[in-house]
Amino acid sequence: MNPVVSVIMPVRNGGKYLAQAVASILGQSFQKLELLLVDDRSSDGAIAGLANCDPRLSLLSNEGTGVSAAFNTGLAQARGDFIARMDADDISLPKRIERQLDYLEAHPAVDICGACVEIFSDKELAGGNIRYQEWLNSCRSPGELRRELFVESPVPNPTAMFRREAILSLGGYADPGWPEDYDLYLRADAQGLRMGKPDEVLLRWRDHEARLTRSDERYNLKRFQAAKAHYLAAHRLCGKEPVIIWGAGPSGRLMHDLLVEEGVSVLGFLEVHPRRIGGTKRGLPVWAIDHIARGDETFVLVAVGAAGARAEIREFMQGYGKVEGEQYLFVA
Repeated sequence: MNPVVSVIMPVRNGGKYLAQAVASILGQSFQKLELLLVDDRSSDGAIAGLANCDPRLSLLSNEGTGVSAAFNTGLAQARGDFIARMDADDISLPKRIERQLDYLEAHPAVDICGACVEIFSDKELAGGNIRYQEWLNSCRSPGELRRELFVESPVPNPTAMFRREAILSLGGYADPGWPEDYDLYLRADAQGLRMGKPDEVLLRWRDHEARLTRSDERYNLKRFQAAKAHYLAAHRLCGKEPVIIWGAGPSGRLMHDLLVEEGVSVLGFLEVHPRRIGGTKRGLPVWAIDHIARGDETFVLVAVGAAGARAEIREFMQGYGKVEGEQYLFVA
């Protein structure tokens, strides 16, 4: 009997965490699944002990060309109507697959289902991780995920479950010059696919020093911002140029530079910092935020990521009748 869900787990040197990650999938309350473990030329021997541990587990080989190609190798062999992603160092809670299937059944317009997470580590979590977890778990409805998509990826990659036709329409994961998972969700947004999450925590997301997000240069801030600029220019800003950037600090100037590289026209910057107001950045004027009161319809990209700033800026913009997503968007 064919599985309903195919879980794809790319792995290169999964080490001490791999067996627990595998067991968390094979121990799911929903049993009609297969686990395709795609070995991307591991050398640590961790996979050898998993052979024949469960008939639903298949071991596949990739040529060592990276996580995107490894996932796509699994996708080519997947038999399920739903395709789920899993990482080799995380833990899916027992009802993860069941709850995600329930959500997709209850929300037939949603193409990609994520999940809320608990970030954990062998060390004490820093405040930034705690705030990041709170933000991730606050983004659940399709509208919230679309609204927040250009802040950061609101779908933790190891939680993703795709309708088969959705992931095939995207062509699987690509291998761009920025994070492959963020690229996938930005492409999904550009294609009009919808994303959502059930309410409960369904995955324990492990933070450790060897994660790609800490060791691969594609995950640095500039690469994330380059991905945003590319898809803003190609999709969200179509018909909305020229734009104004809220924030003339480093984040705003970086976004300006990347947007200009993508051919986007920028009129100027908005600022609250009194020393910057009235000056110029990148040869463009820096206005006080009450420039918004002029009432023009210039689209505003908010490149301010300080803790608490989004709520204050959102309240300010709403006070002037500005509609998020239509007249302004957060990009930091």
